[in-house]
Amino acid sequence: MSEIVLNIDGKEVAASAGMTVLQAAQQADIHIPTLCHHEKLEAYGGCRLCIVEVEARGRKSYVVSCLYPVEPGIVVRTRSEKVDKIRKVLVEELMAHAPDAPELVRLAEEYGADRHRFDKETSFCVLCGLCVRYCDEVKHKNAVGFIENGAVREISFIPEIAAKECWSCQECFTLCPTSYAQAAYLLTEALAFPGRREAHSHAHAHATPEPERRVIPITPVAATA
Repeated sequence: MSEIVLNIDGKEVAASAGMTVLQAAQQADIHIPTLCHHEKLEAYGGCRLCIVEVEARGRKSYVVSCLYPVEPGIVVRTRSEKVDKIRKVLVEELMAHAPDAPELVRLAEEYGADRHRFDKETSFCVLCGLCVRYCDEVKHKNAVGFIENGAVREISFIPEIAAKECWSCQECFTLCPTSYAQAAYLLTEALAFPGRREAHSHAHAHATPEPERRVIPITPVAATA
């Protein structure tokens, strides 16, 4: 596989053909923020927080680094006045949906974002798609998916599949940056197969103790004005 040399933040980085700018940066221990990227999943570009400045053949452009392929001789800047300004607005938009998500709070501090800039549309889901894509690409179960489009788009667990697959899995919960995946599953459980958790607990109380898959508690957060 041929080697491609590019410049990231003043550092010469060797990458393999087919890699993205984000992958090249990560390989060189250069941090680029992202919410929707996962090494086991296909690149998605949903959160756009990994935007960088790329200079190629004398022209500058602003690209989503998880989708942009490496090219010989390009100059990448992961931080610049304009990059930081774009990321700041993106964080502010995301915080309108999940104002208390720990990673967004941290990014807001780093980029000076105003969590109150946009009207609250508190869905607690930032549509990163991690749960949907992980269930599809890694688990091959498709127990959770997107429904609707545009401003009303959201994730939803498919009750018939969730009842069989999710109880013993729950791996997507730890991927979710806002804990919404877990909350959405618990709602599906309560509506579609109520009483299962109580029955399961009762059965295990009278059986030989064994390791049990538990729902990860959602850490309470302070209410946002």
